[in-house]
Amino acid sequence: MTQKILYCASTLSHIRNFHLPYLRAFHEMGYEVWVAADQAASVPYADRVVALPMQKKFLSPGNLSAVLKARKLIRTQRFDLVSTHTELASAIVRAGILLLRKRPKVVCTVHGYLFQENDGLKKWKYLIPEKLCARVTDVLMVMNHEDEEIARKYKLYRDKLYYIDGMGIDLTKFNPVSPEERAAERKKLGLSKQDFAYIYAAEFSERKNQGFLIRTFSELCRESSANSWLYLAGDGALLDESKELARQLHVDGRICFLGYVANIRELYAGCDACVSVSKIEGLPFNLMEAMACGLPVVASNIKGHRELVKSKGCGLLFPTENSVALKHALKAVRDRQRVSVNRNFITRFDIQTVLPKIIQIYRENGA
Repeated sequence: MTQKILYCASTLSHIRNFHLPYLRAFHEMGYEVWVAADQAASVPYADRVVALPMQKKFLSPGNLSAVLKARKLIRTQRFDLVSTHTELASAIVRAGILLLRKRPKVVCTVHGYLFQENDGLKKWKYLIPEKLCARVTDVLMVMNHEDEEIARKYKLYRDKLYYIDGMGIDLTKFNPVSPEERAAERKKLGLSKQDFAYIYAAEFSERKNQGFLIRTFSELCRESSANSWLYLAGDGALLDESKELARQLHVDGRICFLGYVANIRELYAGCDACVSVSKIEGLPFNLMEAMACGLPVVASNIKGHRELVKSKGCGLLFPTENSVALKHALKAVRDRQRVSVNRNFITRFDIQTVLPKIIQIYRENGA
């Protein structure tokens, strides 16, 4: 009898952007592959895609119906394995499984807990649901050592805990840029040899913190005559608000809002440095991809970022929400101070290395 796997995430875009190699692997292993996310649409290697609409706030009334829908789906389809991803979808789907008498094997991948150990009372808003769901979390995978410590300290899993090197990036696509390619991409962007371009690719959200970067960049522009440019790739709920902020600060001529970018490597090829001012991360793809292309990074000093930047010769960390420190780091990268790029470090995150290790974890635990 064909085994069935349910692969879950908050958004279908997350599945398409980061998990297609895994869906393909399960498909080739003979699984009937189902996907549950915010909408039902075609996904490569998925036999069925089910809409599971979710509200961003976990305790929103609408999420109760999502929990019940997840429970019904898993009960009626009798999945052998459930693989959960992203904080919200993992909580909702595992909450549904808690309500079942007979349940499937559950593997939960943490793409970054939305709290840190030093968050005080705030962390319990996220920690309590994780504790409740731990008893149906047979296997837990985490992507940075700080999340590993949290999971171990609070026993957020039932049987096994694994540290993994993210979900893997494609190093055949993200690789060092030749001088000719760099010149061609800079010409497309209208950049001269004297211009210095920063790139931040992320969803426009409170967590990704673009407003803080825009305000700091405006200060940098006022204090320096250097030809600095900021490219912001991505869309999201705070995109229009961010555009208005740039206009109010008179830097809308220096900041390019690009929306969704299909080929982000072209931007990395044309830019000089990657920036991330995110408030919390797991193991961010944007930094890994930029580093693989040879860009130095300026990143907030948070878990996930520390995993990639600290002591690895790949860029600079600055204290979170410290505008002065960020400004100094942006200047240092622009002026080529104290920054080197150690691309060899990033090879451990190659999808060709990471994927077999993760599939082996599934196999060791009954897949």
